[in-house]
Amino acid sequence: MARVASLVVVLLVFSAAIAVGAVEKMVSSKEWQTRTRKAPSVLSLFNMNLRSKFLNEKVLSHVNDDWEVSNVVKKEALVNYTKAGYLGYYLKLEEIDAVHIPVPINLIFLGFNGDGNQGIKLGQAELERWFTNLDHLFEHTRVPQLGESLTPFYRLKGDGTQRHHLPLVSNTHYNYSVHSIEMDAGVTEVFERAIVALSRREDPSDTKLDTEVMWQVDMDGMAHIFSSFINFLQLEDAYNIIVLNPKRNATRANYGYRRGLSEEELRFFENDGEAKKRVFESKGLRVSNPLEKDRYQKPLYARHPMVKFAWTTADYKDTGHWVDAYNGALSEVEKDLYGKSAVDTLIHTAQQILAGRSGEGNGLFRALKEGKPTNLQADCMVNTWVGKERWAFIDLSAGPFTWGPTVGGEGVRVERSLPSVDDSFGPHAGISNGASEDEVQEELQNMVQDRFTVFEDNQDPQQHAVDMLLAEIDVYEMFYFKHCQGRKVQLALCEELRERMSDVKSDLSSYSEELPQESQRIKASDALKRIEDWNLFDVPVVKPEAFSLSRDSFLAHLASTLSGSMKHLVTPSTADGAFHYYEKIVFQIYIITQERMKSAVSVPVDVEAIASSLKELIVPPQKVAFSVKKVVLSDDPALAMAFTVARRSAAVPVLLVNGTYRASNRVYLDSLLLQEQLQRLSGSGSISDLNAQERTSLEVPIFWFVRSGEEPLFIDKHYVAKALPDMVFVVQSSQKKWESHLQCNSKVIHWDLSRPIKAAVAAVAEHLAGLVETQLTYSHAHQNTAQDWTWVAGSHVLSCTSKGYELSSFQTDAIARSYMVTALDESIETINAGISLLSKEGTYEKTFGVVKARQAKLLRHYQSVVHLWKRIASLAETLRYGEVVKLLGYLERDAKDFYMEANETVAAMHPIRCLKERKVDMNFDSTQVLAGGIVVLAMLWLLLRRRRPKPKIN
Repeated sequence: MARVASLVVVLLVFSAAIAVGAVEKMVSSKEWQTRTRKAPSVLSLFNMNLRSKFLNEKVLSHVNDDWEVSNVVKKEALVNYTKAGYLGYYLKLEEIDAVHIPVPINLIFLGFNGDGNQGIKLGQAELERWFTNLDHLFEHTRVPQLGESLTPFYRLKGDGTQRHHLPLVSNTHYNYSVHSIEMDAGVTEVFERAIVALSRREDPSDTKLDTEVMWQVDMDGMAHIFSSFINFLQLEDAYNIIVLNPKRNATRANYGYRRGLSEEELRFFENDGEAKKRVFESKGLRVSNPLEKDRYQKPLYARHPMVKFAWTTADYKDTGHWVDAYNGALSEVEKDLYGKSAVDTLIHTAQQILAGRSGEGNGLFRALKEGKPTNLQADCMVNTWVGKERWAFIDLSAGPFTWGPTVGGEGVRVERSLPSVDDSFGPHAGISNGASEDEVQEELQNMVQDRFTVFEDNQDPQQHAVDMLLAEIDVYEMFYFKHCQGRKVQLALCEELRERMSDVKSDLSSYSEELPQESQRIKASDALKRIEDWNLFDVPVVKPEAFSLSRDSFLAHLASTLSGSMKHLVTPSTADGAFHYYEKIVFQIYIITQERMKSAVSVPVDVEAIASSLKELIVPPQKVAFSVKKVVLSDDPALAMAFTVARRSAAVPVLLVNGTYRASNRVYLDSLLLQEQLQRLSGSGSISDLNAQERTSLEVPIFWFVRSGEEPLFIDKHYVAKALPDMVFVVQSSQKKWESHLQCNSKVIHWDLSRPIKAAVAAVAEHLAGLVETQLTYSHAHQNTAQDWTWVAGSHVLSCTSKGYELSSFQTDAIARSYMVTALDESIETINAGISLLSKEGTYEKTFGVVKARQAKLLRHYQSVVHLWKRIASLAETLRYGEVVKLLGYLERDAKDFYMEANETVAAMHPIRCLKERKVDMNFDSTQVLAGGIVVLAMLWLLLRRRRPKPKIN
């Protein structure tokens, strides 16, 4: 029995040792089940926030050292792998929330150093106080596509479909870097002089005094000055918003900016045959322009300061050469115009327009040739402008002007849309909330009533008098800080209170000496000292940091206006959808007429002008090709049937500028029906984007319908051009002046339906890159479309105040940026999808070998994508979008390679992890088994060995 008991004890000890080792191993391998995951990080490539994660070189060159270990520490590598819990966590890969793209912006102030209108002087402290908040992060947004039944026509051209999976609020964030530059008095004087030299009467036949008429400043001449100024300081690698506050000329105080001729000037040429002949015969002649100076350059800074709200003051040493050059040029302009009448100045301006060989000049030439100059729509008078290059300006001394939809809409431009220097700082400036003198009087009476209701009538008369004076001082103090402090010219009530304050001081002086009680004398003396120290209602000594409500209200309004320029002009929203970059764009223009023309020349479509305008939509690395085909509906029954099926008519209510209501019967094409019919004819669901996978070539079908007759043709009731996901529709009618739903300065804006090039280029821009009207943006608060019409002025394709259809650098950059944002968003989604797969896969000992074989290639693809993100952000900082789009194809390829490798890695892990074993929960160490076996055999041999029998002795 003793031997059997010893054997049982040995076996129990051995089993316990093996069980303990197995339990420890099981706990180690299943620790991931209770591990808490970290929150996703933000990939911030140029983020100044210290709390945000920055991908440094250590992270970019991440390679897990566990794969390089020797055999001695291989066991430790396996432990690290199994303890990680998830494969994504072990590889240190976390989902990306956003990529930050830097956007450099210069705010240039002219006339705010005490040398402009009303002598305003803004210092660095004030500008930093109000404009630092402009230096912030803002997400790229997409305008939702809504049907007409949900959205009025003046808000959005929607097709009723969700085009793509990309979110309305993008994962690409813009990191604005705002740099404020204050110019010296010499630059301000040049612009003040240019405004006078380049201005002429709006109506040349008006005989009123100069002070009573409206003056229009020629924008062609001013554009030369602005472009030269920006290029001289080498600020063209940033977006420049110029804020003008020039002094008004005594005789030309009422002015605005216009390109081309006014309506009154066009009417003058139509009625004056001699003047029209003189201008018409000057076509082809070279008219010199003294403002076309050589563009000397003197950089203001070597590189845009990508820091938190930088400040720079430019003095004469920075701008002196340019100031001297353009003062000389303006002297030549003044010499040329000296002694000329209003009519001679008009003829000289018209000759310069014809010599310019631009779209404006060609339009004027055609109107003069037809003998109907009034058929030409005059541009609106404005006080904001978006230039051809990367500059825009607002003039706070010009105007005010209005524009936008005639009825309805939001964010329309009204007289108080821009901050008024005269209202805030002028001699007739009201209080900051716009109240009149009567309202100020009423407010003062309310203050007095509220303050004096606390007194009791049974007080000592002398004590009561002192308390009344103290209460009166309290009221005046509150009123002074709210309505009087910091004003250049005081309110009339402030002057009255200043005189009353002198009487209060005399009363307190007498009370401080004559009152019998010492406590009352001390109270009166302290009140007198308080008045003398604060110097209320006397001539104030305003310290730089002493800002009045009036100044704060002005600066807040100005900051809000400049902030709107970022969302609408610098980085505008795009249409909902994915817009990819292609190496080649093929424009297939189908000119469709109802009946056969006598000759190809008689087709009233300017193909050359259309092609020239469409070329401006091309990003520099892209190639472009055109294919023009003329189709007659009578020769193509299938197309004629499609046209007939899509044709509709409707009664559209119209409210004119003068308040007159009428119903307009319109014939239009239903774009969705026409799209469906054309897709059936083509035999596929889409007739463009034939090489979507390779991104090599994109075909853009443009169907240009030409309608003859007196009745105009529209698209979806209101439009002359519309972009759909796979084609563009344009309709052309014979009407040269059609009253639109827009107005400017209480005058209706007319559309030339016989040349819908402007609308066609805008529609093609929306089709290619999602470019929408400048007034549209996405509102985070409302989660819908919002509008602001402040920055729609300028002679460009998205402007409603001008008939020009050129593209500004703001729009060409927006097209390239749209391609970039689409590629970034799709790459982030692809990378996050791959990381999500890896983060859901557990780390088991059996899959260690599979991951070891694939880990290096997987991380190499990830590092390549991150490197491209950094490179794109670096190029975007200097606005080199032409180089950015070259990298988008590599970005898409590497992101897909990472996802495919992640998917293959997970797929390779599953068969190994799912193999069946006879003993699932038992995990023995061979060394322990061998040692245990030796111990058992030794014990058995000791206990069970045969022993020599003892001899028996009797």
